[in-house]
Amino acid sequence: MERKKIHPSAPKLLQECLALAASPLAGAPLCGIADDGMIQKIKTESQVTDLGGKIAVVTGASRGLGQRVAWRLSQLGADVALLARSEAALQHLQQKMAAHGARTLAVPVDVGDPQSVHRAKGVIERDLGIPSILVNAAGVFGPIDLVKDSDPAAWIETMRINTIGPYLTCRAFVGGMMDRGWGRIVNVSSAAALHEPGPINSAYGTSKAALNQFTRHLASELKGTGVTANAIHPGDVKTDMWEYIKGASQRLGSAAEAYSKWADWVQETGGDDPEKAANLIADLMSENAAGVNGRFLWIQDGLQSPIPSWGESEDLPPWRE
Repeated sequence: MERKKIHPSAPKLLQECLALAASPLAGAPLCGIADDGMIQKIKTESQVTDLGGKIAVVTGASRGLGQRVAWRLSQLGADVALLARSEAALQHLQQKMAAHGARTLAVPVDVGDPQSVHRAKGVIERDLGIPSILVNAAGVFGPIDLVKDSDPAAWIETMRINTIGPYLTCRAFVGGMMDRGWGRIVNVSSAAALHEPGPINSAYGTSKAALNQFTRHLASELKGTGVTANAIHPGDVKTDMWEYIKGASQRLGSAAEAYSKWADWVQETGGDDPEKAANLIADLMSENAAGVNGRFLWIQDGLQSPIPSWGESEDLPPWRE
């Protein structure tokens, strides 16, 4: 099929192209983003995804989006390994989910530590089985400061949790998925990695840009295996992270004006419903999403409209022409 170049200044045309050409039923996506049309096509073809017999691993499961995703995957029939740092919070969630008939396993872990992830892998495979779903929802925003004033330890910690963590969990579980010929990996990224870089956000923006690139590399290794890896923007949600950004932005004054405006905008609009991100992740579990691999995906009807990410260019490096 001939590839069509789509100019980023033509969003309606872009959406029409994606709705048709990026559908997994029509082959591999031709553009770098998947919009409402693409995900709606997947939803239309598979109204209910049955994950019975499958095992899911969700990091950051003790709160926020991670917790929403853990509930959703369980409702779809999966057994869910709940990963986070706080053992008490995980056990509380496990008890609540068990009261609704969910089969879960609480596994305290530091996702940025190789030994901790290795131990968690052993516990999950022993007590639940080999996972075929991995959602990396653990994340921190990190220091909100100018580079010259930033705390090196906090900056590095942001990279460790947001980038090294997904690498370690993907490394731990992707082999089992490939052996079985089916798997879904979803890395929770952010539109912040695609917007024009600005001041005070170097740690978070860099960590998510690196996560995007890692997801693309992983996806390239998964072609033809039945396993997919994608990154998503979960929306602009009023979470603990939003509260932190709002407070830190006020402290920095004019240097953080853009983030102060963002925090105010989220508050005024009420933010995106986190269920939208859970819906998107659930849609990616469908067999009709098997052709969606290595993409940056957006929630349906989010406050932010999708913007180009990657894959828009046909040009190959000279050594591959």
